[in-house]
Amino acid sequence: MSQLFSLADRLSRMLAFVGAVGVVLMMVHVCADIIARIITGASLPATVEIVSYYYMVLVAFLPLAWVERRGGMISVELIEFMMSPRMMKISDAMVALLGTLIYAVMAYATWITAVKNYVTGTFVVALQVKIITWPGYFLPSIGFALAAAILAVRFLQIVTDSVDTARESEA
Repeated sequence: MSQLFSLADRLSRMLAFVGAVGVVLMMVHVCADIIARIITGASLPATVEIVSYYYMVLVAFLPLAWVERRGGMISVELIEFMMSPRMMKISDAMVALLGTLIYAVMAYATWITAVKNYVTGTFVVALQVKIITWPGYFLPSIGFALAAAILAVRFLQIVTDSVDTARESEA
């Protein structure tokens, strides 16, 4: 079981790194566009489209698993102080299970859209240049599916009472 938890940690860190690389690439691309505009008076072709369809989607969705693994999503602990440790454990397990289900449904729904866009070969035209956009539609599916997997691992941790050691390793 600890190998599964370790794999989840490594995977979520890798996705956070990919998201960070996406931020850096977006920054370099936009800066290059600005410099090109200042020097030549013309933008780099399709900068807005590449930023919109690739970088922003990559940065928004791939790190979801890392955020979930670190417990960084918004949580409301309105009545937690009134709960016993057992009730808190049940609540945490239910939240992890519900979150897994929601992420899985979102992964499925976005996967269907991504496949449709792949089949039709979705693209946009920018400055008379055809920019293929269908690959970017798979990024949300990947992000949602991996976040669902991380929450499933969290559920297993809660059920097997290894959540306390996982919280200690996150700190």
